[in-house]
Amino acid sequence: MSIRIYRDKEFELLDEVYDPGEDSFLLVEAALKEARPCDKVLEVGTGCGIVSLFVKEVAASVVATDISPHACRNARLNGVLVVRTDLFSGICGRFDLVIFNPPYLPTPPEERLSSWLNLAFDGGPTGRKEVSRFLADIDRILAPGGRILTVISTLTGIDETKRMFEERGFKVEQVSSEKVPFERLVVLKCIR
Repeated sequence: MSIRIYRDKEFELLDEVYDPGEDSFLLVEAALKEARPCDKVLEVGTGCGIVSLFVKEVAASVVATDISPHACRNARLNGVLVVRTDLFSGICGRFDLVIFNPPYLPTPPEERLSSWLNLAFDGGPTGRKEVSRFLADIDRILAPGGRILTVISTLTGIDETKRMFEERGFKVEQVSSEKVPFERLVVLKCIR
């Protein structure tokens, strides 16, 4: 276990849990700008809980999910209400804001890790496998007028990902961006 600091706030990081990087911090900043005091927020794929840790100070309520038992334990250590589940299956209710940092790296089978950490990176051959699964069921939990924030990489195909959301009836806008080695990260805001 190690202690990390972001924006003068300490958080714990366990082994087998995604170490927050530029994508996580870009999503924290976008979420803090987007979250409203009346929002019920769901963070899908919370990892160590860094995004929820900050958003819970702004929103009315925040619950997070992750498939990894290590990530769930880590998020709980950081004071996040978390449910272990695949994406948001088993979650009931409607949420005003859904935050999603999907595993977006295009990953051929021979590059997959043999640990829980693989689930934080492996976006399938195109990097959009989990985005597709997310979109297949999002209407069940997204409140009318609800918003989605998701982070995507140029490695995943930003235009292709935008099109996936638009084909499901969402208006998509890029709300932030950051150039990092080998890729550019963007946060998309998707609303109906």
